[in-house]
Amino acid sequence: MITSIPEIPDNVAAFKASGDITKEDFENLVIPCVKAKVNTFQELNFLLLLDTEVGHFTTGAWFQDALLGLKNITKWNHAAVVTDSEGVQKFTKIFNALTPGEFRAFPISDLHTAIDWCANGEQKK
Repeated sequence: MITSIPEIPDNVAAFKASGDITKEDFENLVIPCVKAKVNTFQELNFLLLLDTEVGHFTTGAWFQDALLGLKNITKWNHAAVVTDSEGVQKFTKIFNALTPGEFRAFPISDLHTAIDWCANGEQKK
């Protein structure tokens, strides 16, 4: 399931993924929120707290995630993936080199740093 993360700066679309993730999670929550942020701010600052294994994403969820990226490819500004999975952290670093915008991985213990970076583009020390 994907849920919104409360008390996030207005210019950030922030979500927590836990348990099984389906295409409906993207269709019903993520995509409408992302559209609203892009329409309001003309850019996309996105945070995903990944509190589940990547294997819990259905094929439909991966497809919706890919569509989300393609539809907004020129609008990406900051995207943070918050996870303790080293594999996902490495993939995020590689993905950053291939796409517009800036993508960073943060460990779960640095969630607040990731939120600040998404909203402001800076990491507080």
